[in-house]
Amino acid sequence: MVDQMMRKAGFVSDQGYPLFMSEFGVDLRGTNDNDNRYLNCFVGVAAELDLDWALWTLAGSYHLRDGVIGLEEFYGVFNWNWCEARNSSFLERISTIQSPFQGPAQQGAKQHKVIFHPLTGQCIHRKSLLEPLKLGPCTDSEAWSYNTQQKTLTIKGTYFCLQADGLNKPAKLGVICSDSTSKWEPISDSKMHLSSKLATDGAAVCLDVDPSSNIIVTNNCKCLNRDNMCDPGSQWFKIVNSTRSSSVTTPFFGFNSVFDFLRNNMLGSLVDSA
Repeated sequence: MVDQMMRKAGFVSDQGYPLFMSEFGVDLRGTNDNDNRYLNCFVGVAAELDLDWALWTLAGSYHLRDGVIGLEEFYGVFNWNWCEARNSSFLERISTIQSPFQGPAQQGAKQHKVIFHPLTGQCIHRKSLLEPLKLGPCTDSEAWSYNTQQKTLTIKGTYFCLQADGLNKPAKLGVICSDSTSKWEPISDSKMHLSSKLATDGAAVCLDVDPSSNIIVTNNCKCLNRDNMCDPGSQWFKIVNSTRSSSVTTPFFGFNSVFDFLRNNMLGSLVDSA
């Protein structure tokens, strides 16, 4: 779907021209699998290309349509009586792409990357070195950099890189960024699975999300064999260019080097315990 869109229209964005996506929509009851998967794909592409878009539709019902009085519109943002949002989680999800990730509104900000999760409309962020990586509002995301040659994802301005720690375990940040666990490559036709290899046996794992805690974990990569009954949504991530202001967390970004990290954490703990 993405390849077709890029061939027919998306190529203009590569040439610096604006691109507008009009009248897209999904069944907001959340019961249509095809619509749900389309939305995952669309939100990822919209974030990556920083598209302007228009949602269809606002109307929750029609006075008269197809000969039916009061026909309900399940694609509508409002419910049948126009009093409440039909699906508040959907509105929260698309709110991330309502503001541009880049553009003239972001003057003075330096370009960086965010790791965006289309299924939730959230980004990977971390408040401190003692807490696991989690999904949260993209306004709270750290600024990442992605080295396309070394395949490393690094917190910008630090030595800390994203690492796979094991199957079904939380992903972590580390300072030894040369081994296979620190290399992340977009795979599959979608290029939205971020895959790494474990140090123990070289097995491939993909970034995933624990649905009960929103913690970022690494699991077996799923839906790589074109099984149309498989839903890859939880493992789809996009590395997105951004000039939005990033949330700088003092306890985390205070470490400019490995030695600062060791001194402030290891030695500090020893002094406290003494």
